[in-house]
Amino acid sequence: MTVFKTSMRNFFAHKGRMALSAIAVMLSVAFVCGTLVFSDTATSTFDRLFNSTSADVQVSPAGQNAEEQAEGDKPQRTLPAADLEKVAGIKGVKSVEGDVVDASVTVANSDNDNLGSTTGAPTIATNWDRAERKSVAIASGNAPRGPDQVMIDKDAADKHDVQLGDTIRTIAGPGSFTAKVVGIAEFKATNPGATVVYFDTATAQAKLLGKPDAYSTLMVTAEPGFTNELLKKNVAAELGGAGTYKVLTKAQVIEEGKNDVGGFLDVMKYAMLGFAGIAVLVGIFLIVNTFSMLVAQRTREIGLLRALGSSRKQINRSVLTEALLLGVTGSVLGVGAGIGIAIGLMKLMSSAGMNLSTADLTIKTTTPVIGVVLGVVVTVIAAYLPARRAAKVSPMAALRDAGTPGDRKAGAVRTVLGLLLIAGGAAGLWQASQADKAADGSMFLAGGVLLSLLGFIVFGPVLAGVVVRIISAGVLRVFGPVGRMAERNALRNPRRTGATASALMIGLALVACLSVVGSSMVASATDELDKSVGADFIVQSNMGKAIHPEAAQAMKDVPQLAHVSEVKILEADLKLPSGKKVGTDVNAASPTYADDLRVETVAGSLKAAYGTNAMSVDQNFAKKHGVKVGDSIEVSFKDGRTGTLKLAAITSSDVALDKGAKYLSVATAARYLPAAEMRTSEMITAKAKEGQADAAYAALKKDLKPYPQYEVRDQADYKQQLKDQVGQMLNLVNGLLALAIIVAVLGVVNTLALSVVERTREIGLMRAIGLSRRQLRRMIRLESVVIAIFGAVLGVGLGMAWGATAQQLLALEGLKVLDIPWPTIAWVFAGSALVGILAALFPAFRAGRMNVLNAIATE
Repeated sequence: MTVFKTSMRNFFAHKGRMALSAIAVMLSVAFVCGTLVFSDTATSTFDRLFNSTSADVQVSPAGQNAEEQAEGDKPQRTLPAADLEKVAGIKGVKSVEGDVVDASVTVANSDNDNLGSTTGAPTIATNWDRAERKSVAIASGNAPRGPDQVMIDKDAADKHDVQLGDTIRTIAGPGSFTAKVVGIAEFKATNPGATVVYFDTATAQAKLLGKPDAYSTLMVTAEPGFTNELLKKNVAAELGGAGTYKVLTKAQVIEEGKNDVGGFLDVMKYAMLGFAGIAVLVGIFLIVNTFSMLVAQRTREIGLLRALGSSRKQINRSVLTEALLLGVTGSVLGVGAGIGIAIGLMKLMSSAGMNLSTADLTIKTTTPVIGVVLGVVVTVIAAYLPARRAAKVSPMAALRDAGTPGDRKAGAVRTVLGLLLIAGGAAGLWQASQADKAADGSMFLAGGVLLSLLGFIVFGPVLAGVVVRIISAGVLRVFGPVGRMAERNALRNPRRTGATASALMIGLALVACLSVVGSSMVASATDELDKSVGADFIVQSNMGKAIHPEAAQAMKDVPQLAHVSEVKILEADLKLPSGKKVGTDVNAASPTYADDLRVETVAGSLKAAYGTNAMSVDQNFAKKHGVKVGDSIEVSFKDGRTGTLKLAAITSSDVALDKGAKYLSVATAARYLPAAEMRTSEMITAKAKEGQADAAYAALKKDLKPYPQYEVRDQADYKQQLKDQVGQMLNLVNGLLALAIIVAVLGVVNTLALSVVERTREIGLMRAIGLSRRQLRRMIRLESVVIAIFGAVLGVGLGMAWGATAQQLLALEGLKVLDIPWPTIAWVFAGSALVGILAALFPAFRAGRMNVLNAIATE
């Protein structure tokens, strides 16, 4: 009980000094809890949506998955209307609705603006029937009646300012058509972001499927007393043809839907938890530093307690109890802040197009438990070493000294261990750079990153003595005596300086690494484009959709173009001369594609591969399977026939664009695939006639304006797109890393603030002999700047080594150019200096306000 009272007294006596550590714990716990609440809310939102839109039993054509339908690269499979009548008569069926759904459409307004989501959520066109009324209600207007009427969901209407009476155009597989908005529909459950338009059933069949007597799925409702499993069994038995129909219960449909979106949500969840983990790691340094300094400042107090009979175990327990109080306080605050972060993330995602309602906020019981346990455990573990060090101080030594004595043996062990870890990390990075396969090298890279990071954390205090002096020579000496005093203060406790700088080092190392990788990716892709792409223009969808035949024809009709090349991705099984079968994708392309994408051949001729009954494979495939030019390969096209093709070329695998592609001509593919099964183009490239590049570019932009799902890019546009995509990724990652850097900055603030308290008498004496307040504040700011720059030197050095090694692995995938983003590196150093100045504002202000006589009298 005495230990607890002592801990409580010390905790509240130093509550100001504990505040920043509590904030660090709070931020780390908040990001973890916020991530869990956000992901749980998103998952429950999708669950409710799937539950409200699913029938007891669903019947659909076999063989077509959701991804194929969303891409729209081939006509979707359908069920004949006769199947609806057959299912309606099955025992246990209360009712059945024929559903018409097309998730590959694009919907545009009269200005040709895309009304779909920009977050990857689909745009869905469907028929309005009783099944839809379970999940959607008409908010205004009326249901569509006839081919010239359409209803749109309220979220999309509000976002794109669509009003009753407006005309919208739907671009579907069979063709484009316009209709007037006569109704606005509102989801009863939250719509996570899809744009949905509704037509009457006859219009949907004719315009979306191109078949007046067909449905996409049958939605079956069970009679009371019939389980979904029993009804599924009856339906499957009646319909027969396991290869023709796919029959699922409501639970199975919901599970499929959860699997479709689960991967995306899991990636978001674990990526954000990863960044939260980095913030937790950085917070550990702050807590270790805080307790180390508090223990050092209470050395005499601890000595008195030991002299009065307190055991080492009691001293240890007292410090850990303070840590427990800190952990509980920070964690409880963190759980509350985490809910706020989750709401903020939901608002942010809603503004980007993924709607998540705060009314659906989901806080599982496990979330606050995880947050509190994480915060408490991390805080207690971080405080263990300072507590153990405090308990080891003998009473007499503590009474003689105002601080804990240095441990030379521990310093020697730290030096040896740090050097061993750094050597192990360097060896791992070296092995990764020499790997022949990216998969093998990635393991060495991960090991090298981990070992080198731990090595510099352990060895940081040893490096502080050298690096801080070098930095001081260039930064601090110009400030005269004040600069020299700042240098000595930074070197006074190398362990403290090293730990504070290491917290900054972690975040900055990751920023530098990703900047090198991102810059190298852009430089490599740009170099590859310059060498390999001969086309003047590239047309693709930003949403992963295939090129609509109308848009393809519009390109072919542009008179300023010399040629247009189409690329279709087909699935096939290859039977090799050895008898081995290999499932793979093949690229069916126009013969002119060989000019638009200049792929190096190591054997044969790529132009010959675009001839009749010919194909190419890449070098790695040829080597792995022992095939050579002139071999005959039996190709079985999915949903088509089997043909024997001659291997006319082997292309280089040392490329970034179309790496591993196997080429044949569209004409060859058409010999073995029915027209209904031939996929539309994934991409179209084009070459302008001599001297007409600008006119062709303008004509393409104009003629494809009615198709807002596609982008026309020349080579300059394509390079800028790559740069923008990588830049957006880096901005997102750096934004998440900012949490770790904020915690590290709090560490610098806390270290300086406690250091000012520790040096109160010394500051008073310096003020008494003539040091002005302005000089004192400058000294503390310079000390902070040199610590921040020290952390930047370690972080940037490590990050560049990691990034250069990662680039070597990417070179195996064709990204061969190493590009160091020197402007970014310069900004990191400038930002670190600014961080040092800002972190010192409060400690410097506090030191400047000290009463000189009271400071000198301080024990």
